[in-house]
Amino acid sequence: MPKKVGIILINYKDYAEKFLVSCLESLRKQNYNEWQLFIVDNSSSNSSYDYLKMTAPEARIIRNENNDGFAKGNNDALKLMIEEGFEYAWVLNMDTRVSDNALSELVSTLDDKKIGAVQSRLMLYPETKKVNSIGNATHFLGFGFSLGYREDYKEAKELMSDIFYPSGASVLFNLEILKEVGLFDEEFWMYNEDQDLGWRIWLRGYRCVINYSSVVYHQYEFSRSITKYYWMDRNRTLAILKNYSWPTLILVFPAWLIMEFGLLIFSFQSGWFKKRVEVINYFFKTKTWRYLIDARRDIQNKRVIKDKEILKMATGKIWYQEIADPKLKIINPIFNTYFKFVKLMANLFNF
Repeated sequence: MPKKVGIILINYKDYAEKFLVSCLESLRKQNYNEWQLFIVDNSSSNSSYDYLKMTAPEARIIRNENNDGFAKGNNDALKLMIEEGFEYAWVLNMDTRVSDNALSELVSTLDDKKIGAVQSRLMLYPETKKVNSIGNATHFLGFGFSLGYREDYKEAKELMSDIFYPSGASVLFNLEILKEVGLFDEEFWMYNEDQDLGWRIWLRGYRCVINYSSVVYHQYEFSRSITKYYWMDRNRTLAILKNYSWPTLILVFPAWLIMEFGLLIFSFQSGWFKKRVEVINYFFKTKTWRYLIDARRDIQNKRVIKDKEILKMATGKIWYQEIADPKLKIINPIFNTYFKFVKLMANLFNF
């Protein structure tokens, strides 16, 4: 029997007016028909709601008075799907256009019950020959970035391959596995929440993969906003504090401390020093540590995979084009050498 799939799109203010029509046109051409569309309308107004109803009459619309962020917006729909017996959930950005077989390819991949999440091959739009993401990498200090970004795509030798975590722009989740692992962490609000969830899927003993035959075109533009730096900087530290074992945290702490000092200088030079101070202040709040202790306890109690296996998929280098900096030529070899030491210790002491 075909699996029942829910598709989630997040809208914020006039976002739908820019992207929804082209996204819907491609969704309606899917060669897999057992799906229901959910649109979460963050910061919903009567005008945005009316536009969504008129443009996407087949969609179930979830209205949120406030902009509750990417994580909670998706969770609102995911919880409904779980209650109503949906088997898979396709988290999709509205600024995408999907190939006719994109969903059927994703669904076929989840026939393997050890796979918790499968990402599409994300290509840029309108530069359709260039990669947006062929899976996402995680630096051992928590930085997440897209693999292959802006490179010309070369045909993969295999149908799929393992990735550290899938991009939230197009990923199909097995909802039975999410019930075990947990949904998006709403504390993240936006950025790195897909990294955190992918990490937890691996720790629970399941896999995250990319299916190269499921192609999605993404109208992606890299943003250098100060607000984005705040969320990404804060959330990468949350991810490592939640998901690493204690021995790994102790080992990476010296490198993390050096990186933090470097980022402090960088923030001063780049004009986001105030946001950097906000990140530091966040980690001095009692509320933050209460949340971290509870979240960490839950994850560590559920994990079945040791860090020595996780670290095999991580990287000691940062090579994302949009943040290319001459200093990386000096920093990358130093941190990569330290990362090799961390992996050696994890294997030697079996943690």
